[in-house]
Formats: sequence, C-alpha cells, structure tokens
Amino acid sequence: MTQYLISFNEGAMSHIPAADFPAVGKAAAAAVLEAIDAGIFLFAGGLLEPPTTTIVATDGRITQGPNPAYQDFIGGFTVVDVPDRETAHHWAAKIAAACRCAQDVREFMPLPPEVATRLSKA
Repeated sequence: MTQYLISFNEGAMSHIPAADFPAVGKAAAAAVLEAIDAGIFLFAGGLLEPPTTTIVATDGRITQGPNPAYQDFIGGFTVVDVPDRETAHHWAAKIAAACRCAQDVREFMPLPPEVATRLSKA
C-alpha cells in the first residue's frame, strides 16, 4: 500500500456560497466516513487561514505569519493508504465532488527503513 496526500489550496472553495457550506461539510464528512469504512483513511483536516501560520527557523526562532516566499497554501487535506495511484484518483474524485473543488494528489516518499521498522513494532 502507498500513502497519498489529497489536498486543495486555500481559497479553492471561495466560489461556494456561504449558505451551501453546511451541505459541503455534510458531503465531505460522508466521503471521509466512506474512506474509513473502506479501510484506506489515515487522517484529514482543514487548515486555518495563512495569517495564523507561524514559522520556526532552524535556530528555533519563531515568527508570525506565512513564509513570504510562498504564494499557495493548503486549505484542507486527506491522507489515504491505497494500493496505487488509480485508487488514489478514485478517492480524490469523491472528495472533489464533496468539497466542490479540484484536488491535488501527491504520493508520499517511503519511510526510511529504521522508521518503518520502529512503527511496525509500535
């Protein structure tokens, strides 16, 4: 099995009227519940607006606000563990329909062997 990040950028749902958000939330929850029932769901969440971001530098210094070099920010995401990219696309299509916005699909790199071994014992 391979883990995939299915995500959309902040602002991708801005075309949705405010009155429709309860229906979108209900549809998104239904898609997540379906993924849970299918045994492929790992995690999902929506992220707060970019101004709530903090940056932690390599020296531990913390600054407020998003990195000025970035122009795109993830608005929400789902992580699934599926056999292949085609299956990831299948679930991304369900999430896209529920959230009424396109979804990016990205494959996670494999874990280093020592991390995978430790996790298998946890």
